Amino acid sequence: MTRIAIIAALSREVAPLVSRGQWQRTKSPAGISLWITDSAVVALAGMGTPRATLAFQAALATGPLSSVLSVGWAGACAPGAEVGAIVRPSTVVNAQTGERYACTDGDGSVLASVSSFAGTAEKQRLHAAYNATTVEMEAAAVARLAQAHSLPFRAIKAISDAADFDFPEITRFHSADGQFREATFALFVAFRPSLWKPVLHMAKGSKLAAENLCAALEAELQSRDSET
Repeated sequence: MTRIAIIAALSREVAPLVSRGQWQRTKSPAGISLWITDSAVVALAGMGTPRATLAFQAALATGPLSSVLSVGWAGACAPGAEVGAIVRPSTVVNAQTGERYACTDGDGSVLASVSSFAGTAEKQRLHAAYNATTVEMEAAAVARLAQAHSLPFRAIKAISDAADFDFPEITRFHSADGQFREATFALFVAFRPSLWKPVLHMAKGSKLAAENLCAALEAELQSRDSET
């Protein structure tokens, strides 16, 4: 039986998927969330390489896997890439090391993995250096681990912010365990009216991206189940 590991970073990225009845929340180590069905496991542990590694290890501990899928939000690097669009990169590049990982069933695009939130200038650099369409923080780590375990790897990302979107203060709200400190961020924004519009824009983009991502994942899982 095929069994896919779906590795995300934050619960809001996959909430529309795992809130449905067939998913069962299962016991997991502190800081890691796991949901399972007969044919898939969703694991998340926060943003960044160390947290993605923990999520992968937790998924692996639930039983044999047949493939690995990195999912979640991504920022656009390519001008004109639309918020909410689904991308299935053919290549993931680690922007710190230059290492590249091939994805199965990709759409020809390049996804860059970085160590922290990418603002406008960094998005432009990644597009120029790697022809990156999108950027995020976990896919390269997941790809490396999948390769180490001889597991086929793919990525499905949903664009949550456009190439010209910038929010330079946001990295300060990332916690040590890879979470986004939403309450602290909301308090910070509340006293800065100039931030209200971009934050609302960011929230709408993230919500649309999560909905579209989970719809794509649902369709893919249903297709896989019908083939087995």
